[in-house]
Amino acid sequence: MPRRSFNDLHAFVAVAMAGSFTRAAAQLGMSQSALSQTVRQLEEGLGVRLLSRSTRSVSPTEAGQRLLDSIGPQFTEIKTALDSLGDFRDRPAGVIRISAGEHAAISILQPALVPLLAEYPDIHVEISVDYGMTDIVAERFDAGVRLGERVAKDMIAVRIGPDMRMAVVASPGYLAANPPPLVPQDLIGHRCINMRLPTLKEIFAWEFEKDGRELRVRVEGPLTVNSLALRRNAALDGQGLAYLPEPFVRADIASGALVSVLGDWCADFPGYHLYYPSRRQNSAAFALVIQTLRHRL
Repeated sequence: MPRRSFNDLHAFVAVAMAGSFTRAAAQLGMSQSALSQTVRQLEEGLGVRLLSRSTRSVSPTEAGQRLLDSIGPQFTEIKTALDSLGDFRDRPAGVIRISAGEHAAISILQPALVPLLAEYPDIHVEISVDYGMTDIVAERFDAGVRLGERVAKDMIAVRIGPDMRMAVVASPGYLAANPPPLVPQDLIGHRCINMRLPTLKEIFAWEFEKDGRELRVRVEGPLTVNSLALRRNAALDGQGLAYLPEPFVRADIASGALVSVLGDWCADFPGYHLYYPSRRQNSAAFALVIQTLRHRL
C-alpha cells in the first residue's frame, strides 16, 4: 500500500474511533485542520463519504462503518505489536544465539552466563558448539567466539578471555616407550592424534613459535577426531601425542596424568573474542551479554 494511503486510512480510523477531529488530532500529534484535510482527501480519492460531520460530533457513514469494521482491528493489532516492543527497551529479554568452539563454550561462556541467566530469566542464550569457521550472518547467529587472530576485520571484536597457549601432551607410558620430541620436527617420528576442521576439510597443522621463528607441522597418527575431549582421552589412553589448549589439560599435567613436551615452542597468542557484525542493532539483552563476558577479563 502506498505510504500516503496508509497514513490517510490511519487518520480516518483515529477520527472514527475517537468520534472527534479534536481528540484524534491530539492523539496523532497533528493539527485539527491538517487531519480534516487528510480525511477529506481520502474520501475524494475513494469517491465515497466516510464520515458524517456535525457541529458536535463525527460518526461513520454506512460506507465508513464497513471500512472501520474491516481495517480498525488491524490498526489496533499493529499498535499493540509496536507497544509490545517497549518490553525489549525497558528490560533485557529475548534469545541470543552464539556460535563457539567447545573449549570457549566450556571455559568462558558457560561459567559467565550461568549467573546472568539466573538474574535475568527473560534472556535465553543458545550456544552452538562447532569447529568450523561458521558464517554467523548467514546462519543467523547474534555472535560468534574465535581466537583473536582469526576474527574477520569487518567484525566488532570484544575480548572475553586472557592470552592462551597450546600444549603438546602425552601419557607417561607413551613417553616411556618413545623418546620425547625436543623440536617440532621430531613429531614426524611420533604417533600423533590429529584434528580435522569441518570448514576447511583438512587436517589441522600444529603451530609453533620460538625466538620469532614460526613452524607449522603436519603430523600423522592412528586417530583423527574433531573433539577436544576425544583428543584428551586418546592422550590419556597412551595412543600418542595430542595438541590441546593448555588450560584444558592443566589439571592433567599437574596430576601427572599427562606430560607436557615442547613447552619452549608453545608461545602465547590472543585469546577468545566475542565478535558480531558492525551494522548490528544491539538489543538490551545482547548488550548485557557483551558486558557480562567482557567483565570476565
